[in-house]
Amino acid sequence: MTTLRIQASAWFDTGLGQLESLGQWIALLGLRTLLAWEFFESGREKLFGPNWFADIQDQFPFPFDLVPPEVSWQLATWIELIGGAALLLGLATRFFGVALAVLTVVAIAAVHWPADWMGLGELWQGYAITDAGHGNFKLPLLFLAMLMPLILLGPGRLSMDAWIRRWLLADPSGSAAP
Repeated sequence: MTTLRIQASAWFDTGLGQLESLGQWIALLGLRTLLAWEFFESGREKLFGPNWFADIQDQFPFPFDLVPPEVSWQLATWIELIGGAALLLGLATRFFGVALAVLTVVAIAAVHWPADWMGLGELWQGYAITDAGHGNFKLPLLFLAMLMPLILLGPGRLSMDAWIRRWLLADPSGSAAP
């Protein structure tokens, strides 16, 4: 019985190891792809749409409320467009992850957070996809949660960042890097 248990444990550990190895290649790619699509789409809407930041400038948190709405609009547009493309490629992932996280926090404060709430029960009503007068911070909060692994762990092995890192660490003599 003990031999069977040891064999089952070894088989289980091998299977989990292979699954974790596969995860290093594709798990973070899934997060990057989804976030890239969402942020790029948001940037595209800003690029081809009217600037409505002037209407909410007073709702931006400090110091973003000091930036002219035209500048804020252009910054948000291009951070979303370039950041979305960079996430897809896995290029400068941590940098753009932080930039998009800051942008998302500002968006939550200025657009998605409920204007008035009297307690946690009322605030919880804003954890929704549609705004029924209580805010709608669910989706941007999910985006922040999805950006955290990319910021903390990086883009994964299937990325330009990983390729660049392997290239930079490669031994010029042709032997494998440590």
